[in-house]
Amino acid sequence: MGRTEYYNDPNASKANTLIPASNMLVADAQGAILLQRRRDTGQWALPGGAQDVGETAAQCAVRECLEETGVIAEITGSLGVYSNPSHIVAYTDGEVRQQYESTYIGRPIGGEPTINDEADGVSFVQPADLDQYDIHPSMRQQIGDYLASTYPYLG
Repeated sequence: MGRTEYYNDPNASKANTLIPASNMLVADAQGAILLQRRRDTGQWALPGGAQDVGETAAQCAVRECLEETGVIAEITGSLGVYSNPSHIVAYTDGEVRQQYESTYIGRPIGGEPTINDEADGVSFVQPADLDQYDIHPSMRQQIGDYLASTYPYLG
């Protein structure tokens, strides 16, 4: 299923759903941040996705990280809650979501960066190299909050 992201775009479709999702910002011992290149948009992002019934937001973040990157991560903190009503994601099936993400900070404890059905690239990226990557503004905000130590973000 394809998707189009809108960010502060007055022409974006009106949201018809609000789905809780969780992200994981994983930093290794050298400070590199784990990113995946999404197959559906081609942009680099933190691993994350929709929360399943029966799991906590934290469990969702850990599961999504493993599914999307092959990296097993342990949560070490909370980056924040990101719920910008001007960040809209429109899916080809007609669903139009307002962003709602709980983002956690973590460290890798196992696994290896591995491509999969959702990600055609997975890599630990040094902060100095982030500008070389096509990263959606919402992900840039979350990474920026982490790097500036301005968290937890509650918005």
